[in-house]
Amino acid sequence: MERQIDINEVSDGKLYGLEDMVRAGCGGCAGCSACCRGMGNSVVLDPLDVHRLEVGTRMGFETLLSGYLELNVVDGIVLPNLKMTGVGKQCTFLDENGRCTIHGFRPGICRIFPLGRLYENGSFQYFLQIHECKKKSRAKVKVKKWIDVPDAVSYDTYISRWHNFLKELQTGIREDNTGQAAKTISMVILKKFYMTPFDKDADFYGQFDKRISDVRGLLGIGCS
Repeated sequence: MERQIDINEVSDGKLYGLEDMVRAGCGGCAGCSACCRGMGNSVVLDPLDVHRLEVGTRMGFETLLSGYLELNVVDGIVLPNLKMTGVGKQCTFLDENGRCTIHGFRPGICRIFPLGRLYENGSFQYFLQIHECKKKSRAKVKVKKWIDVPDAVSYDTYISRWHNFLKELQTGIREDNTGQAAKTISMVILKKFYMTPFDKDADFYGQFDKRISDVRGLLGIGCS
């Protein structure tokens, strides 16, 4: 989900790479769960997010949709997001003590918070959202360590490729006057990247690349 923002109003004015130090460390949140509440449908999940949730919870996509996730239109394409529920509109994976029950395999948006991503020229850099986290005293930590994913370089490459692929599809949707493109693209994306499980014993990124190629063929679009 893209936001139209003035980066100078929401950040410290700096952009960060994986090897940079950023003041994001919150000491395990110390009981705070403000960022897990009232997020609406903004925690949109990419295919790796859902794959990790399926492996970590041992639930399939349909089961996750029955209580933990929901589907919404994001810039023309139907994608899954974390579901907020209850009086406090909290994440469904939050326990009664306000702690995350999926912390070890939490989605990418949760993983990088309070960082955001600024996409430019086919790639992105991280920025620190200065108004989002309620913790006022945060420690400096290396971006790569904060994100805490195996092979952070491959992960960032994957995030860029997924973002650019969706942008390409969204351009096609905007150029279609019949409304059929959005339906077809959403159906294919959900089936190929979310409803069909990835092999947990094989390299995810290789499988993802293969599926992108397959979807391009199905939709009749060129390679990128």
